[in-house]
Amino acid sequence: MLTMEHEALIALFRNRPELAGEILEQVLKVPLPAHREARVEPGDLTQFKPLEYQSDTITVLWADKPALAVVVEVQRGRDPGKRWSWPVYLASIRARLKCPALLLVICTDPGIARWCAKTIDMGHPGWNLTPLVADPGAVPLITDSRTAIRSPEMAVLSAVTHGGEDAAQPVLEACLAGLTVVDDERARLYADFVFAMLPEAARKNWEVLMAVGTYEYQSDFAKKYVAEGREEGKAEGKAEGKAEGKAEAVLVLLAGRGIPVPGEVRDRIMECTDSTLLDTWIQRAATATTATDLFD
Repeated sequence: MLTMEHEALIALFRNRPELAGEILEQVLKVPLPAHREARVEPGDLTQFKPLEYQSDTITVLWADKPALAVVVEVQRGRDPGKRWSWPVYLASIRARLKCPALLLVICTDPGIARWCAKTIDMGHPGWNLTPLVADPGAVPLITDSRTAIRSPEMAVLSAVTHGGEDAAQPVLEACLAGLTVVDDERARLYADFVFAMLPEAARKNWEVLMAVGTYEYQSDFAKKYVAEGREEGKAEGKAEGKAEGKAEAVLVLLAGRGIPVPGEVRDRIMECTDSTLLDTWIQRAATATTATDLFD
């Protein structure tokens, strides 16, 4: 059954063919052959009827000819049928392109990852297939915006894996920076995917980051958030409504990072109508260690 999580993960690899090689080389430490570019190959691996084989996506590293085919599979459950079809995927693409082939399995659950990593006994002496599995613990922690901009899709994987951990603010901020260099359609897909995968406290933090920035987020929560801000702006004046929305953003950022906010600090934030000063407080809320750090 297809889900947003499954489709969004596949989209990461289809939109950035280099991602498969980056995970193999940087995360799983698999050496890659010399190549000039990475391309997405059609995933249809049907060889004969009535059986049909369809992989999630295939990345091919090219030199003057195909140098390596990477069959990428997103696995969210234990499907015994995959242990019969995965070897077919590799054999089919190897025969089609006449180059070596690897199986890369992406898992968001550690238990499923362990199941996927079990060696498949092919029956022929010396011929066994051990899938290369990227589990949540193997995904790199990306907190630098420059790294995220170089590989937005890897930054998305980092955000959905580490965005719910303590001190996850830099991870989400880096991911947001990565979204600024992809087209709007991809950015919306990735942003909604991050939102769907985060725990609730981190979701609120992500929503605030999206709401106070220039990016138009498409989740139902954000639409409601923006709509409420607009209604408040109509009722109380646009400037006042905008200031109140920024004040709430400061409080949500602090709450999302687990920083207590005393009553007098909360009152000072909510009573502020200086939009420029509130922008400063929003920036400080991302790195503050106490609520009073906003005012230093």
